[in-house]
Amino acid sequence: MIETAINIILFIMLVVTALAIIRMDKLFAVVMLSGVFSFLSALLFIVMDAVDVAFTEAAVGAGITTVLMLGTIALTARTQKKSPKFQLMPVLIIIIIVPISNPIFSFVFNDFGFNVRR
Repeated sequence: MIETAINIILFIMLVVTALAIIRMDKLFAVVMLSGVFSFLSALLFIVMDAVDVAFTEAAVGAGITTVLMLGTIALTARTQKKSPKFQLMPVLIIIIIVPISNPIFSFVFNDFGFNVRR
């Protein structure tokens, strides 16, 4: 029961952190929040008893990646340039086509490669 509550809280925190990363303009804040996201992911892996994966996520995701991104920001601009208006239609087309085409292609190309059924 308590483990489920901790999982739900961590997932909510991950979603809030991801939404905050998407909305930020300052690249330093984005890098710091991505480190927080990696740390929250590591906590979630610990709760799921995957300590080795959590250790790797903490070392690579929150550690090395954050340092490399901070070094990149030091060599480039501090803020993000304003991008052109977001196009929603191509994203919706991909979201609709990929889940539909995946089972179709798995049935079409079933005879290629190694087939377990004899």
